[in-house]
Amino acid sequence: MTYGAIILTGGRGERLGGVDKAALSFREATLLDHVLSVVDDAATKVVVGPRKDVPGVLWAREDPPGGGPLAGLAAGLAEITEEWVAVLAVDQPGLTRDTIARLRAAGANAVLADDRPQWLIGVWRVADLREALPEDPRDQPLRKTLRTLAPVEVPASPGEARDVDTPSDLDTLHSG
Repeated sequence: MTYGAIILTGGRGERLGGVDKAALSFREATLLDHVLSVVDDAATKVVVGPRKDVPGVLWAREDPPGGGPLAGLAAGLAEITEEWVAVLAVDQPGLTRDTIARLRAAGANAVLADDRPQWLIGVWRVADLREALPEDPRDQPLRKTLRTLAPVEVPASPGEARDVDTPSDLDTLHSG
């Protein structure tokens, strides 16, 4: 099953003082490089957010910029031609190729789950996403829209669903 990938990078990083999460250093690269590496077998890779000098990806921008993750998802979906798509946030240092393989193996809409569903770590049927999107996705809650698709919850391995939202998360990223 071929699939596409959408990586959302357009967040403002407000809890980190406006830091560009995609550019944060992680394992001798950036968080964006890391997330792209876990979907290197995707037929199409779309990065939604401010354009960077990264080869091999398509770029999209939510309308308006800063319009939220659901608007970012809509912008990314416009570039996807595959039947299935992985939807990921850029601030996910715990992701691995195995994460994506397990989500894809679910054979249905699927999200990674630890103590709760991780809505920005999932694999989705593109037609279902397009049908679920509101006419105007700006500033609409992503969770509410994706929950209507009743995804299978794939259990997360320890640390797999962690993200980088706060200064302490950033400290953990640099020490881990």
